[in-house]
Amino acid sequence: MIITSVNNQLIKDTTKLHLKKYRDSTGLFLVEGYHLYEEAEKVGNIKAVFTTDEGITGDKVIYVTDIILEKLAQTKKPQKILTVCEKIKANDLSDKVLICEKIQDPGNLGTLMRSALAFGFNTIVLDNTVDIYNDKVLRSTQGAIFKLNILEMNTIDFIDNNSEYKVYGTSLNGAPLKDIKTSEKLALILGNEGSGISKGILNKTDENITINTTEVESLNVGVAGSIIMHYLMS
Repeated sequence: MIITSVNNQLIKDTTKLHLKKYRDSTGLFLVEGYHLYEEAEKVGNIKAVFTTDEGITGDKVIYVTDIILEKLAQTKKPQKILTVCEKIKANDLSDKVLICEKIQDPGNLGTLMRSALAFGFNTIVLDNTVDIYNDKVLRSTQGAIFKLNILEMNTIDFIDNNSEYKVYGTSLNGAPLKDIKTSEKLALILGNEGSGISKGILNKTDENITINTTEVESLNVGVAGSIIMHYLMS
């Protein structure tokens, strides 16, 4: 059986997953392409698969026409598969934690999530950020989202409730990165692209970090965060 009508109720409901409100109410999100399908399959959180590729089989696979696939997709020329996944369930904290406070650019958040996975920051705390299930964030993560422990909570609450972690902030007035001593359990806070970390949070950190640069005053948060996480991974 193949779904051919854009008015099919399942297709209508699935299309709504591009809306944050609907994602929140259903606990589901949608990813495009073969790579993200394969990554979702590894962790076993697939709810349904929509595809025009008859080589994809299984009890969760739903075959559709090209027109239906284009309606479900956000990209102009989608690959032949879209996957509906259950949202990532939170697990125990890792020794290294990345806290993102008010980061609003999807590309920046996706980059930070990939770097966090690469450098051992396997828990990410989201405080009033862009939705991680936004399609642009998902594409930027390149599947890293399926391997991370993701929590949504207030940064100050994390600091107050996890005193065993040494907390590093980022600030133009902080200590040079090369002078920072790493800790076994640590949390790195990165702030908004325009305003940085909130003053109230900077006042609660154990130490604040700056990256010395030439010619430019500051770096993009995705670049800066990646550099710092690489340094702190050892």
